[in-house]
Amino acid sequence: MSMRVRSVNVPLPEPVGPLRLAPAGGRVEIGPLGFSTDAEHARSQALYAYPTLHWPVWQTMRAQARVAAPEDPIVPGMFDEHLSLDGLQESQLWLGDVLRFPQCDLVVAAPRLPDARFDASLGFPHAARMVGQSRWCGAWLGVLRPGSVAAGEEFSLLPGPREVELLELLRARMAQARRQAGRGG
Repeated sequence: MSMRVRSVNVPLPEPVGPLRLAPAGGRVEIGPLGFSTDAEHARSQALYAYPTLHWPVWQTMRAQARVAAPEDPIVPGMFDEHLSLDGLQESQLWLGDVLRFPQCDLVVAAPRLPDARFDASLGFPHAARMVGQSRWCGAWLGVLRPGSVAAGEEFSLLPGPREVELLELLRARMAQARRQAGRGG
């Protein structure tokens, strides 16, 4: 299966329910900080990408939780992702891997830790816990080569140093968060 951008999702002027992002029409400029102007946060975590491979399972889970009809689709931006990506999943990614788009290069920087936004976006309690259990966390990406990205574009995965797997880091950070919660902070 080829790797392709399903959707580039940009911030809405005003959130629509839990949705804060929506698909853009045409090419979207990606600056050194992604879409952000917050340099402190955006250096290594400029954009968030989520694999569309997981969407059918989340669609079923939402129906089982009775927050959506079985035919209600997962929509781009539902996970607060800037990039909805086909043909790629977290188990393929290592820190430092590069996603090469025709006009932009993005580097895998970190997993997204499960948080309450997943519960709000998916519409049912414990969705964040299910994200952690499934390891379907998506990935934060830094901007290596600014440019632009458009829905429908193919991209390639260029191996980085292959020292730390994305999911290995997710497990470690979740374990650390559990230890800190057990100590009361």
